Amino acid sequence: MPLMYIPKHFDEPSIDILHELIRAKPLATLVTLTSEGLNANHIPLELSTDVEPFGVLRGHVARANPIWSNLVQGVETLAIFHGPDTYITPGWYPTKAETGKVVPTWNYAVAHAYGALRIVDDAVWLRTNLEKLTRSHERAFPTPWQLSDAPPDFVEKLIGMVIGIEIDITRLYGKWKVSQNQPPQNQAGVIQGLRANGDAASMAIANLVENSSSRKNPQP
Repeated sequence: MPLMYIPKHFDEPSIDILHELIRAKPLATLVTLTSEGLNANHIPLELSTDVEPFGVLRGHVARANPIWSNLVQGVETLAIFHGPDTYITPGWYPTKAETGKVVPTWNYAVAHAYGALRIVDDAVWLRTNLEKLTRSHERAFPTPWQLSDAPPDFVEKLIGMVIGIEIDITRLYGKWKVSQNQPPQNQAGVIQGLRANGDAASMAIANLVENSSSRKNPQP
């Protein structure tokens, strides 16, 4: 069972959809247990699906970061991936005029990935991970930067200052809180209101509400 509270109507069970969020929003909040208590770091993680069913997360941290040197062994690590989120005003619900029984809320999408954190102290592994991470995020630029653009001695020095981390995902949960608990007319009002806002987060949530509504109530 997930530790995150997920009412049935907000549960997102599709691994493909959760992987899509992880790839789109790779900056994870990585929660670990240390001898001094919980620790949270914000680290971009690269998802690989070479291990089924949930995949593997790979990244790196500074050697000075105690996330790896002060880790309680045998305890799961939690990587939280945050999708879009936005405030929802009850003024968008048509039922407000009918009953008044409406309140504000917040819509969002998140994925929680659990697994043991493994430390990888290997220069070849680190270089491969850095190259993959760079290719993934540079491909949108007209002239993508690559690791080989930097002087070799500079790269070697930097690689020596970081250490690899790897998480085989053993549990993966998604919570898509996108107005599924509202009647169709309120969902339509939310979509209209968000699109009128026009900002990126509002537009992203509007699409999620629309997609969720379509999956719940497919057209004949």
